[in-house]
Amino acid sequence: MSEMIFYERVVALNDKLHAKLKMRPATSFAYAAKTNSVPLLASEFFEAAREYPIVFTRGQNGPVPAALLGLREAENLYVNPAGKWDARYVPAFVRRYPFVPGTGAQGELLVCIDEASPCFGTKEGEALFVDGKPGPQLDHAMKFLTEFHQAAAATEALGRRLQELGLLRPADSLAQLNDGTQFRLNGLSVVDETRLRALERDVVPELFANGTLAVIHAHLISLGNLGTLLERLSRR
Repeated sequence: MSEMIFYERVVALNDKLHAKLKMRPATSFAYAAKTNSVPLLASEFFEAAREYPIVFTRGQNGPVPAALLGLREAENLYVNPAGKWDARYVPAFVRRYPFVPGTGAQGELLVCIDEASPCFGTKEGEALFVDGKPGPQLDHAMKFLTEFHQAAAATEALGRRLQELGLLRPADSLAQLNDGTQFRLNGLSVVDETRLRALERDVVPELFANGTLAVIHAHLISLGNLGTLLERLSRR
């Protein structure tokens, strides 16, 4: 799953090139209206499980957890026609827009922005830089991206561990609307409960101690939200 979903023109923020750049808060989630899934951090599972089905997709470094937002291509069932997010919890991947973390030549974390975002301009909004230093809004974004980057590394480790233990299986769920329209969750994976119960005894304490077991249970509970997703699609 691409890290640049709904980002159009990503550039590294520069205190010289962007010295006069200002930012207005996003007033709409229209930028995410055509995204049917977004990457999810392991630390978000407990909140996200109340709203979305959590599945696993194929990433560059292994399985990546994702919040399923729609059943059809280019359709987010949680963004209404007015651009409002119709759920109590908004995934961090969505909230970080129009900022995004990047990686420098030496592996350092870079703060990047989507230059195409209507949030940015030179006339209205809060200045990103004040006297050459990050202003309050940019400072907040930098802290958010740092925390996001660190949590993403822990999430990658979770995906790799589940894969190592052989706990993931292809999702074979078949969803059906009242009119008979069917949707199969192709290319997605979920935890196999039978394999989970069959884990070797010395592995279970490890998963319990590092919180992985609780995250797995949140994931399994979240799959019940597939019915809610179908209801949203039926209404739309």
